[in-house]
Amino acid sequence: MSGIRIKGTGFSVPEHIITNEYLSQIVDTNEEWILTRTGIEHRHHLSKESHSDLCTWAARMALKNAGIQPDEIGACIVATLTADDLVPSAACALQRDLGLPQDSICFDLSAGCTGFVFALHTMECLLANNKKKYGLVVGCETLSKIINWEDRSTCILFGDGAGATVVEFDENYSSIQAIYGASGNDQILRVNGVDPNKRSLIYMEGKAVFKFAVEVVPYCLDEMLKRTGKKIDDVDFFVFHQANARIIDYVVKKYHIPAEKYYKNISEYGNTSAASIPIVLAELWEQKKINKNSCVLCIGFGGGLTWGGAMLEFS
Repeated sequence: MSGIRIKGTGFSVPEHIITNEYLSQIVDTNEEWILTRTGIEHRHHLSKESHSDLCTWAARMALKNAGIQPDEIGACIVATLTADDLVPSAACALQRDLGLPQDSICFDLSAGCTGFVFALHTMECLLANNKKKYGLVVGCETLSKIINWEDRSTCILFGDGAGATVVEFDENYSSIQAIYGASGNDQILRVNGVDPNKRSLIYMEGKAVFKFAVEVVPYCLDEMLKRTGKKIDDVDFFVFHQANARIIDYVVKKYHIPAEKYYKNISEYGNTSAASIPIVLAELWEQKKINKNSCVLCIGFGGGLTWGGAMLEFS
């Protein structure tokens, strides 16, 4: 079965850093409480940058690392729920800023924290019927714009950032074998839509989301291993959506995943939603922890509610 491989990665985060100490001065919380319950020490928030800036910087880095020119890109997908504008989409703005061909397929995809995984699967399908065999998949969020600063249980969690990948389609590549699902639950995690009478703010029932995550992540992992015929030892790296350090710790303990096979950067960036998985991939590549021969299992979960997994290879 033909598929895609990742050819280059990149990421970008705002310069402005929000510390736990700072948050303890504006809401009723403290550094120890945040760290022990979430694993987060810092998060990066927009100051002078924009969503479009983060997308562009991450994408340029990915193109450079892939050795691919903008005119070789056949499709561009941005996974996000916090673009600068509803129209034009973040992907169309990226097409303009990078100088992608005008016949490129460009659109945004909204699937919460699973957005990047959904976008990878969508890109694999698009490139199978595209004359150009390179695609740009970006996960970018500027969640600081929709944080409810009166809700101390959620305002501590979220950060801004972008991660990008250039993918290559080839009939001789294995499919990423993506799995995915959605439940349409808006009771425990939602962001209001456009309404002149109310702001769009994140609402989340933390305990309910945690329970959802510790159920669905093992399910996804089991299904991905079953679908690909692989075992834990066959996977070089496990990349989980960086929502909460305790969720990742629970899964790696349950499956006895060795410390050298998983990665957490939530302490530095917080929960960046659709950007979290591609930021991890970019950091792992930059640190030479993964390479062209690596097999990486990614699992996302979040708003929708959505969940999904993909087995990635690099070229």
